[in-house]
Amino acid sequence: MHRDVTHMPSPSMRADPPADLAVAGMLAGADGPQQLADRIAAVNRELARWDSNGGLAHWQPGPGLDPRAAAALKDYLAGCLALPAWAEPERIARAESLFMDMSMLSCTLLFCASLPECYVLPDLSAVLHAAGQLEAHTDYRVRATAAMIFPVMLAGGLTAGEGAGVAQALKVRLIHATIRHLILRGSPEDSLGAGPVRPLLPAGGGIYHTLYAHGWDTARNGLPCNQEELAYTLLTFHYVFLRSLCKLGLGLERQDEADYLHAWNVLGHMLGIERSLMPDTMEQAQQAFTEIQARGRELVRAPDPRPALAAALMRAMEDEIPLRLFKPFPTLLTRHLCGRDASADLGLNKRQPLFSRLVFAGGLAVVRAIDATVRLIVPGFSISRMLTRAFGYRLVTRFLMDQTRPLRLPDALLGQVQDALGQWRHDPRAPRWMNRLEARLAGHRATAAAVAGADAEADQRAA
Repeated sequence: MHRDVTHMPSPSMRADPPADLAVAGMLAGADGPQQLADRIAAVNRELARWDSNGGLAHWQPGPGLDPRAAAALKDYLAGCLALPAWAEPERIARAESLFMDMSMLSCTLLFCASLPECYVLPDLSAVLHAAGQLEAHTDYRVRATAAMIFPVMLAGGLTAGEGAGVAQALKVRLIHATIRHLILRGSPEDSLGAGPVRPLLPAGGGIYHTLYAHGWDTARNGLPCNQEELAYTLLTFHYVFLRSLCKLGLGLERQDEADYLHAWNVLGHMLGIERSLMPDTMEQAQQAFTEIQARGRELVRAPDPRPALAAALMRAMEDEIPLRLFKPFPTLLTRHLCGRDASADLGLNKRQPLFSRLVFAGGLAVVRAIDATVRLIVPGFSISRMLTRAFGYRLVTRFLMDQTRPLRLPDALLGQVQDALGQWRHDPRAPRWMNRLEARLAGHRATAAAVAGADAEADQRAA
């Protein structure tokens, strides 16, 4: 990890000057929560047109956008569009290949490891709690997260003109800056050294009104969406993901881990995270992750927003499991992947039904033993991979592909994910019988029939 030796404020007191400057320009002249909400809605209509990396260089604002907002967005793109000089396209391509190979497994780990660990930091949870984004709008939060991950990690997401990863990252970066601006009711620089932002009664029921009225004590809590929180969130999406693979017995080679970290660090740069806060190795990532969590746990919030956030996420997954016996499995898997301390922080350490716990623990032990034994003869064999892929498929089709839910995804992104789903339905590393079983577990009967048909055709050719 690259560390800056100069004297600077702590990462919790640093924000993202380019994005904050852009948002200040975007919202110039808007006074009060309703005018701010109207201006943000107008800007969002423009950002919806940022659907490809190549298109950003030629983007022109529509005639209805306030000229100050239009100028701010053009300046923002001019200064933030390029990948960092240290980005290595071949390593990014390797990370994309790994993501495609992990496919549905990645989605299971997003739900049962990355997102829960994200909510361990009290102040990060406080921002989400203030917006009601997870308790009341679990779908929205999950779909917004997936709407960034998929464009970035699909082939060419960060490096190709037809990709959409850079475009999506720059939009997310503006969202973070907008949240800061609304909560602080101004720029982060103005809040440093000033007194607390006093809570207000919300002037309306929308998320922007809620954030504007929430109040914030920068001296006590640091800046909202500050550099430390952004760096920690990045860690949950690359370090926690890689760590979880190891806990499932599916760990990657050391160089593959480094390449995966590198691709996400490039994304971190596009999100405005300082290079000094990005790890290059798993050892550096583990140290940074542990240190940030330890500092976060020193902050005591009353009431604690974290258990409610985690409970909402667990309920969303439980609803996708038809059998009552298996409904505790998302919580049990999350506890296994995140560990005892994080589970306690999130209120996930409550006693689960005994029989469910026995089945989960016994099944996990048996699967690990079978995988380890059979893999000596059949490289790549993994029941653990099959089960997590099947569950991930259910989650993706439920939360990402259903366009009746909040936050409709752009048609271009939806098409990309559909194409990826088509490739992911068949695991080339698994034997045919495992693909058939996975298809049944995942609930895509058409795929099961197709796999069976392909098997029959292959048998006829062999005969």
